[in-house]
Amino acid sequence: MKPSNILFLGILILVGSCNSKLDKSEELFNTTWELKYISGPRIAFDGLFPEKKPQISFDKETTKVSGTDSCNGYSADYELDGNAISFGEPGITTMMFCGGGERQFLNMMQKIDGYIIQDGELNLMTGEVPMMRFKKVEP
Repeated sequence: MKPSNILFLGILILVGSCNSKLDKSEELFNTTWELKYISGPRIAFDGLFPEKKPQISFDKETTKVSGTDSCNGYSADYELDGNAISFGEPGITTMMFCGGGERQFLNMMQKIDGYIIQDGELNLMTGEVPMMRFKKVEP
């Protein structure tokens, strides 16, 4: 194989590998995400959230997230840097108690340090481990 062909092939491989790591942060915005999995609790997912699943929406301009923890509304600041993400303490929420799933959700948010959007799902991560998985809510 000619050296120029090898160089061309090398460039194609490099460009292809870069495309798989494109910034997907724009996919976070202008949608509502609904929780479909949470790691950690010993209670089954449907037992934690029997009536309503937690939801999250990202506001790009205000750098705030808002949604429901399945029972109460919440909002919090977030910081985004590439695939790294962190959430501030949730602001004042209504204080209804609906079974404990809401505390699990909000406590887990404080442990998140990254995210991946893959196959249309949002995975909130701690290190390399997906801790929460969300699906898009249809409008």
